[in-house]
Amino acid sequence: MTTSAASDVYYDPYDVQLNADPYPMFKRLREELPLYYNEQHDFYAISRWPDVNAALLDHGTYSSARGAIIELIKANFPMPSGVLIFEDPPIHDIHRKLLSRMFTPRKIRELEDKIREYCAQSLDPHVGTGKLDFIADIGAQMPMRTIGSLLGIPEQDQEAIRDFANDQMRTEEGQPMKAAEDGLVSGDIFGAYIDWRVEHPSDDIMTELLNVEFADESGEVRKLTRDELLTYVNVVSGAGNETTTRLIGWAGKVLAEHPDQRRQLVENPTLIPNAVEELLRFEPPAPHVARYVTRDVEVHGKTVPEGSAMMLLIGAANRDHRQFPPDGDVFDIHRDTRQHLSFSVGTHYCLGSALARLEGRIALEEILARFPEWEVDMSGAKLSPTSTVRGWENLPAITA
Repeated sequence: MTTSAASDVYYDPYDVQLNADPYPMFKRLREELPLYYNEQHDFYAISRWPDVNAALLDHGTYSSARGAIIELIKANFPMPSGVLIFEDPPIHDIHRKLLSRMFTPRKIRELEDKIREYCAQSLDPHVGTGKLDFIADIGAQMPMRTIGSLLGIPEQDQEAIRDFANDQMRTEEGQPMKAAEDGLVSGDIFGAYIDWRVEHPSDDIMTELLNVEFADESGEVRKLTRDELLTYVNVVSGAGNETTTRLIGWAGKVLAEHPDQRRQLVENPTLIPNAVEELLRFEPPAPHVARYVTRDVEVHGKTVPEGSAMMLLIGAANRDHRQFPPDGDVFDIHRDTRQHLSFSVGTHYCLGSALARLEGRIALEEILARFPEWEVDMSGAKLSPTSTVRGWENLPAITA
């Protein structure tokens, strides 16, 4: 099938130049080829909000069981138990229920003072220096310390754990993820911490996971195996570090480009929570996810055959004027965000969404309180080399 053969519309998730600003191409996909087929990499893609939303909700047709990344779907190797984003119900629901105990509203609320303290410790040394790197100085620091504290990782080891999690997502420029060749990286790096917690329990996620009992898919009531524990901790560590770091980076970039709206946030901090939602909509840290198509399905009058890989272009759907009128390509902190898809929907709705929102709000409050104005130094800015999470590796700014 060559849905896009007669058009010059071309989307390639590995194209570094295109990914520097994918939104003009996303708009063309939405309007010209709402079902797109890429022959070179053999995948389909949908880009309109109603289509992406419906696919995220339909896990029976659009399965996560082979992974949520094109490379993993095509590699088709067995997924380790406990990687929630790479599972479908019923096993997904069992594992999700276990982890959801670690992210209750009460536990998230209790983190506010600690997150604010982490922000202050990261930001205060830069006050009066005239410069701030939104990644190195805050984005790569506060989320690392927050998730490290939640998990029970000693402070002196948190940076190494953060770098381990980030390295799993890195790619060579223009190349697919190495995980497709090597398989998913194990969580063995966490083994020593788990062994320590067996003898020295504490008030952290690792201790809770060590002691929790649950009914597995066979109905057996048991504790998690060591491999399952390693996988869970690995998943939480990676998810907790990478995406919030990217959110903070995009806040620095987008608000520098909209100084009038940044000024409004300084004058009225009650606007910050909605500004965080608009940032998530406008520049989602994960601009796409992939699914395995379990049956022939008709999309915009064409048949997508069983066994296909389908990319759900969240970054395109989030700017669809059908859902975000009159123009989804406009950044507006006063916008009704109307259920952006940056945290997904349905079965795979992000477990850490409340934590990410809390971290984003506090980071913005603390940054704006100290640095009401800044300009990004694009000569020193660098996009992160990954085909799955889009954001900044470095984002230096000149502060007032």
